[in-house]
Amino acid sequence: MGELFPVLVVIAVGVMGVSLAGAAVAAVLDAEPASEHSDDQIFADPLADLSVQLAALAVGIPAVLWGVRYLGNRPSGTVSSVTGRLRWGWLCRCAAVAFPLMALQIGLLVAWTWVAEPAASGVPEVAFPGWPALILSLAVLWALVPFQVAAEEYVFRGWLVQLIGRTVRSPWPGIVVASLLFALAHGLGEPSGFALLLYSAMWWGWLVNRTGGLEAVIALHVANNALAVALAAALGELANNETAADAPWQALALEVIFAPLYCLVMARFAKRRAVARQTP
Repeated sequence: MGELFPVLVVIAVGVMGVSLAGAAVAAVLDAEPASEHSDDQIFADPLADLSVQLAALAVGIPAVLWGVRYLGNRPSGTVSSVTGRLRWGWLCRCAAVAFPLMALQIGLLVAWTWVAEPAASGVPEVAFPGWPALILSLAVLWALVPFQVAAEEYVFRGWLVQLIGRTVRSPWPGIVVASLLFALAHGLGEPSGFALLLYSAMWWGWLVNRTGGLEAVIALHVANNALAVALAAALGELANNETAADAPWQALALEVIFAPLYCLVMARFAKRRAVARQTP
């Protein structure tokens, strides 16, 4: 457990450093938000602001790998999977399932909330920004989302679970604690949003344990975030600072079905393909 505090400090310093660098660039370019903007914004441009946030979160990857290698005295690749590396072939197969399934889930959520409460739902009115702006947004955000997602998975489903598991000799206390911290890290929004995050995180922790690596959950998490930012960009809603913690009850209802559906399917798929679950 000696690596816990140093790694958290490195993550905090890294996030602060990226944020300060972004603020400095915004000041030099005179691109800071006006006074009426939210206090947590760095740039007036929502694309630039979101890009800095994603880049700051990505700091978790090198911080965890450094802590495992030099403080944990074990290969850094053991955070990725039991084989000591990220299994790219398995990751791509998981993505082939995750993206269409997540597209269906998000599509059902949009349709459900729009039909149920067309005036007061969380679905914004369409304000298409134009094709050049949309293409630029997708190019930038889709390049950053995988690193932001991987950082969250390396911290919450990989490093923390393994760190606690080395002490109690079971993955489940680590899965529970990390899942709770994962939900809290998104902020305190709606009760339905907190329940959704905690429920999803528990299933994802189970899937990591069943497949022996982070690949399946990284694929699903990337699919979720990539499609979510694409929808926000297409609707002109990149400035919306709501997170999954603000998800409505309809999102939780769909997650109750789709989270175990994906996890059980991928666990069975991994078993059929003899994906390693334990260190050779």
